[in-house]
Amino acid sequence: MFTSFSRPQWAVGFAVAVTAVLFALPSRAEPAPPYEALIESLDRIPITVEAEALLDAANARAQQARALPNPSVSVETENVYGRGPFSGYDAAESTFSINQPLELWGQRGARIGAAQAEAKVAALRRDQTQWTVAGSLALIYSEAEAASLQYELAVEALELTEADANAVMLLTEEGREPSLRGIQANSEVESARAAVDEARANRDAAFARLTAAAMLVQPVTAIEPSLLNRSPDASFQAMGNPLTVQIAEAELEAANKSVSVERLRARPAVSASLGVRRFQEYDTEAFTFGINVSLPLFDRNKGAISAARAEERAAAARLTTAKLQTQANRSAAQARLDASITRIRAADKGVASAEEAYQLARAGFDAGRISQLELRSIRSALISARNTAVNARLARVRAEVELAGLDGRAPF
Repeated sequence: MFTSFSRPQWAVGFAVAVTAVLFALPSRAEPAPPYEALIESLDRIPITVEAEALLDAANARAQQARALPNPSVSVETENVYGRGPFSGYDAAESTFSINQPLELWGQRGARIGAAQAEAKVAALRRDQTQWTVAGSLALIYSEAEAASLQYELAVEALELTEADANAVMLLTEEGREPSLRGIQANSEVESARAAVDEARANRDAAFARLTAAAMLVQPVTAIEPSLLNRSPDASFQAMGNPLTVQIAEAELEAANKSVSVERLRARPAVSASLGVRRFQEYDTEAFTFGINVSLPLFDRNKGAISAARAEERAAAARLTTAKLQTQANRSAAQARLDASITRIRAADKGVASAEEAYQLARAGFDAGRISQLELRSIRSALISARNTAVNARLARVRAEVELAGLDGRAPF
């Protein structure tokens, strides 16, 4: 759990009483589900549902690309109802034929390859969406936990401020401090009370964001277990090829396949026909067969080929950018993670020192050896140190989320 902060005995007793009252309330709701449970239910999040549907659509198109072109059937009758010998139906020639388009030059294979490449891109994007949502949930979860801790710290700061103000008022009544000190102490109490209200509003807003992001039925009122105190898995080894680079490579491959498809579309379209012709005059039949070839005289698909090649160049540029940026971003994220870990250790030591300093300062103030201004300064340093410890842990979560997104995995 988070670093334990020592308090004066009166503050401990007050906190126990408040806690007892809160737990006695029947309307207290259950804490938010653990982070692991939220990760397991990613398939319910709308954006992941969308990514999965897009992958299904890409796979369906890849399956459809394997389909052969449909044949066509024709029935034709000629030499009928004319003049002279063709005035009736006796000289009719009726032909029944089947025409089958032939995908030559590797056109079918190119089409299948392009569809499969697009399906691969969709699969990688689905994975990227899942890890992005997982990182977003981790960040929102930790922000809600941090807001809850900061509210508790604000309440504790109010308790300390009120205790100090009561001590100042006693000294004022005894004539050992001027009345101005009492007015200043009351002003500090009101400021601390306003800080509690602000922290409560921030906590409630963070809980609402977590409830909406995780699509929870019951509103979040507490965070258990802690994610801020969890250390990233140091044994995890970064993958050789980050997910962002994999997506860029898959997009380049898909663009290359698209160029092949457009180039082959410029080739002549070939179809074969086979049929039976009925000669009414001779009461006999004969087979017919033929080849139909289009002539690419006017439309050679040059515009589509140029567009596909331009998209290929754009995909190559994106790949180069992804390789450069991903490496730099990962190094920066790792550095931020290492720095946040060091910052947490320093913040925890600072909290311990600030607590000890406050206890000594409070004892000195009660004995009349330390002024109110010195006590206020030391108390402010304690409050700041505790909030710094929370922010340091939140910074570690942010760095881990960024690093996990680059590596293509869920945080922690």
